Amino acid sequence: MSSTAPPGPGSAPCRFAHYFVLCGIDADSGLEPDELAGENFDQSPLRRTFKSKVLAHYPQNIEWNPFDQDAVNMLCMPKGLSFRTQTDNRDPQFHSFIITREDGSRTYGFVLTFYEEVTSKQICTAMQTLYQMHNAEQCSSVCASSSCSMDSLASSLDEGDSTSLAKMQRYNSYDINRDTLYVSKSICLIAPLPFMQACKKFLIQLYKAVTSQQPPPLPLESYIHNILYEVPLPPPGRSLKFYGVYEPIVCQRPGPNELPLSDYPLREAFELLGLENLIQVFTCVLLEMQILLYSQDYQRLMTVAEGITTLLFPFQWQHVYVPILPASLLHFLDAPVPYLMGLQSKEGTDRSKLELPQEANLCFVDIDNHFIELPEELPQFPNKLDFIQELSEVLLQFGIPLEATLHCSESATKLKNLVLNELANDKKNGNIPNNTLNMYELLKGNETIARLQALAKRTGVAVDKMSITAPMAEKERDVKLQCEEGELRDYKLNVQLREVFANRFTQMFSDYEAFVIQAAQDRESWLTNREQMQNFDKASFLSDQSEPYLPFLSHFIETQMFATFIDNKIMSQWEEKDPFLRVFDSRIDKMRLYNVRAPALRTSTYQKCSTLKEAAQAIEQRLTKIDHTAIHPHLLDMKIGQGKYEPGFFPKLQSDVLATGPTNNNRWVSRSTTAQRRKDRLRQHSEHIGLDNDLREKYMQEARTLGKNLRQPKLSDLSPAVIAQTNWKFVEGLLKECRMKTKRMLVEKMGHEAVELGHGEANITGLEENTLIASLCDLLERIWSHGLQVKQGKSALWSHLIQYQEREEKHEHLADSPVAVGPERRKSDTGLMLPTLRVSLISDMRHIQNMSEIKTDVGRARAWIRLSLEKKLLSQHLKQLLSNQALAKKLYKRYAFLRCEEEREQFLYHLLSLNAVNYFCFTSVFTTIVIPYRTVIIPIKKLSNAITTSNPWICVSGELGDTGIMQIPKNVLEMTFECQNLGKLTTVQLGHDNSGLLAKWLVDCVMVRNEITGHTYKFPCGRWLGKGVDDGSLERILIGELVSSTSDEDLGKQCRTPPQQKSPTAARRLSITTLTGKNTKPNAGQIQEGIGEAVNNIVKHFHKPEKERGSLTVLLCGESGLVVALEQVFHHGFKSARIFHKNVFIWDFIEKTVAYFETTDQVGDSEEEVLLQKTSYTTFCRYVNAINTAPRNIGKDGKFQILVCLGTRDHLLPQWIPLLAECPAITRMYEENALLRDRMTVNSLIRVLQTLQDFNIILEGSLIKGVDV
Repeated sequence: MSSTAPPGPGSAPCRFAHYFVLCGIDADSGLEPDELAGENFDQSPLRRTFKSKVLAHYPQNIEWNPFDQDAVNMLCMPKGLSFRTQTDNRDPQFHSFIITREDGSRTYGFVLTFYEEVTSKQICTAMQTLYQMHNAEQCSSVCASSSCSMDSLASSLDEGDSTSLAKMQRYNSYDINRDTLYVSKSICLIAPLPFMQACKKFLIQLYKAVTSQQPPPLPLESYIHNILYEVPLPPPGRSLKFYGVYEPIVCQRPGPNELPLSDYPLREAFELLGLENLIQVFTCVLLEMQILLYSQDYQRLMTVAEGITTLLFPFQWQHVYVPILPASLLHFLDAPVPYLMGLQSKEGTDRSKLELPQEANLCFVDIDNHFIELPEELPQFPNKLDFIQELSEVLLQFGIPLEATLHCSESATKLKNLVLNELANDKKNGNIPNNTLNMYELLKGNETIARLQALAKRTGVAVDKMSITAPMAEKERDVKLQCEEGELRDYKLNVQLREVFANRFTQMFSDYEAFVIQAAQDRESWLTNREQMQNFDKASFLSDQSEPYLPFLSHFIETQMFATFIDNKIMSQWEEKDPFLRVFDSRIDKMRLYNVRAPALRTSTYQKCSTLKEAAQAIEQRLTKIDHTAIHPHLLDMKIGQGKYEPGFFPKLQSDVLATGPTNNNRWVSRSTTAQRRKDRLRQHSEHIGLDNDLREKYMQEARTLGKNLRQPKLSDLSPAVIAQTNWKFVEGLLKECRMKTKRMLVEKMGHEAVELGHGEANITGLEENTLIASLCDLLERIWSHGLQVKQGKSALWSHLIQYQEREEKHEHLADSPVAVGPERRKSDTGLMLPTLRVSLISDMRHIQNMSEIKTDVGRARAWIRLSLEKKLLSQHLKQLLSNQALAKKLYKRYAFLRCEEEREQFLYHLLSLNAVNYFCFTSVFTTIVIPYRTVIIPIKKLSNAITTSNPWICVSGELGDTGIMQIPKNVLEMTFECQNLGKLTTVQLGHDNSGLLAKWLVDCVMVRNEITGHTYKFPCGRWLGKGVDDGSLERILIGELVSSTSDEDLGKQCRTPPQQKSPTAARRLSITTLTGKNTKPNAGQIQEGIGEAVNNIVKHFHKPEKERGSLTVLLCGESGLVVALEQVFHHGFKSARIFHKNVFIWDFIEKTVAYFETTDQVGDSEEEVLLQKTSYTTFCRYVNAINTAPRNIGKDGKFQILVCLGTRDHLLPQWIPLLAECPAITRMYEENALLRDRMTVNSLIRVLQTLQDFNIILEGSLIKGVDV
């Protein structure tokens, strides 16, 4: 992070360190057990947690970074105090921490924890008393039951051994006369920027001064005063040298156009996780999942957390960020928001014992065992393989293995080797891993070694001194040079890896600005309305990306970090650019400048990072030529006799000299020129301090939607009231998120529907819909896991459903369980109907449980949500689930979201609003499952027999396939069948074999219902099937429409999905006789308009992304489809319909023209023209004959439909229309004013049809089955 705290008066924010802190045991209050840390008292007293205190901190306070005593104490010693005896390992440990304030600004802490002998007799006696009590308890429990309960360390002993109790007592004992007691103490620097390496070196030198046999050159106060008041922050782009106790320390800061400062070695993060794992965790962080890091070592938690968040540039993590979660804050794992937290693992505990409140969306990272658990359905990072390849080249160049390696804890080993070596020959300063591998660390997981270790400890042998020396890669050169080289290598590796990541984002979002929707109004009104506004054109952006990256990108552009990035872009028109954004934009400009390719064109080739060398050189130059040197530490005006020195003990510091800095201006203060002051003022302005900006602060907080204002738990105050308030914030946040998500789902869907009203089925981009639904599933999981009493299974929602199901089945209330109204009983003239579909929560659960494709509880919960959403029952089902209050009380704590009645009701109401639109999120995702369907054929009884004597058959087709021909049992009009998911249903072919006496059949419609989702389709027919009646057809192709269930009717007609196009109505499709009636006859203008609209719809269909196109069959053969529009053209001016009491159809005219073409020679002006005409004639005749000879009993209107479909598919209609218009038969069969006899109309018709030439039209199999052309 570049800037942290806003600058206060003078030059104070330019100081390198803000505070020096000392934490440890308070001799006055003695041993206080730390209840908040949740330690159990079965553990031996040396293993228990006791409260630590901040013993001193200098200065007392800084106004622009107030000292937060509780937070600092908790993070300096997250486990509290720990005690050791002379037989235990007492190596110093280094770790760092971060405090994120509520406004998102950060402060870094760097801590060295070491062990100091306890001199207070009182504390030693208290420890001995605790031991005597503990051993007495252990003894009685062992006598009571043969199995003894031991703490995790003792459990590595052989439990079956009869002497185990004696062994354990000896191992865990503390005898005031025999043992020396040590207690942990921490020294800590708190700084505005993460100069980890420099702070670590300073603390190590301070510690060496304390443990060394010789006193330090100056009193410790001089060094602490120097770093607090006399060492400035290096200016951007410069390096700085200051002095520790023994040797100088160098640090450097990136310039304004470089990547922001990051001092945590990425080498370590890659070594700990391995390249592949790190990319997967990085993807989870980008998609704002819940990430939990798990390690015994605090510094590892920080290294991985800071490493991964550094790589996010130009984006920034916007949610809860606590890389070290103190034991007393474990309830924060219950937070139902995205988080990135680090949890210290206890020695000996394994992952399975870790009870986490929610795991449906959790990425669990076990750092020590190089193992990660990923959320289900995690999309891949774009170009992942090329990306990994590029990163591995950088890593291998630096000799870093690509797989995670079992290397010992950096803080334990390096520090131990540093401190134990003689000062004279150690010039390393903790920069590179020593070649000595700590044997105990390396084999820690080995059971046998663990026992040996325990045994050795009891006999007083220190096994951890045993070491294996790794072979040196080259002869040892001058140590000092090598040390600096090692540090430089880490810096170079850091910057090169970060450049590769930054380059990836520069390539992926190189033209993001084109899709930013700039605010039309002024800043204040933009901030006020921020929530209602879309500020990025997501649909256009996604349509511009290549297919494989869409699953990742569609999720990523919905995240808070992306929204904030775009907000910053829009805000930059009114104020100074965010530093991250400024650097990122300048990189895009640079890339465009160097790139020959047009910036607007996406390239599919992977482009490697080209700036690695120069980035590394910039750092090398800064570190070889130091720009600034700070004042040397010097003697202070101290009272005589203070600053006394006693080896092994940190002295009591003289507070009056450390409380304030020097009064005169330091030489580096005067450098703060007017330009700097102007910058500070600008920054102050942008940091929104000052009264007139209170309003802006309020808007900004609200604008940053959920998570931003919750993103930091207060570490200091842990009273029940504060915890309750935090939970209340979470409840409000969840409700707000639900409101936003449902609103977004509605607006998206309805927006698309409004645009497409009447043009095929309305559909928000399939991809976007999937993303929104996935994020709704995630939200529901988070709501269901908030405030759980006991966690069961990975999906809190599914486990609640299962318990509800068990209770219901136990009470055998299934028969009476609330039944939702299924689609209404649909009566037709015959009184025949589809039986009501019984709908209950349990039956929907059973459908999901029967799906063998889904293997996990999280998957089942997601499938159940999708099914309920598609059935428009989500809100109703969840209401039913929560109506069992006894169960809710058993499962949830009082503060849980699901037990806050008012919020719960609002939440269900928001979900109810989703019933206003049609989702196919279950049908379209689970495409391979077998689904039961029910079909009913409804004849028109008044005019024909209800039952036909012939053998009827049916074939149902959908977007995903068809059933094949199924015979319908005689005298049955309703049947059920099972087949693989057909998707949305499109057509039904219905026919019979014309046998028996009552072979003529007048069918009103066919109804088909999906018995799982309840979707019902109506296929209108309204025509005869039979020889010698109507157009003589024995089979018909019917086009389906989705019938809305009664429940949507209540939601208001305005917001319903526009009806899909259906089969042409009876009037439209009956033979020409009916069209002579005055009412139904459209005029020439309407007919031409109809053609235009039909063609336009087909063009629109092809302009949509492939996955989002609806059914082309509907656009060709539906009610306002192309076939019907052309039929009207051909019917216009058709002469008297009946000749000798026989109906005449368009097909009769078509057959006449074929006969004419086949018998007449062509005349044309030129040979070429004749040839052209001839090919057109022959293809036309070939198609018509193929349709006539097809082994199908299709009537004349059906044949015309096939001809139009084939002509459209093969782009032949514009050639055929002029042939028909010029054929002599037209004068006999059409009146003079007919459209086909008007040259201009025919020409415009040809032009309109030519617009379909460019499209690859694929016809549904059911339309042209059996026609061989």
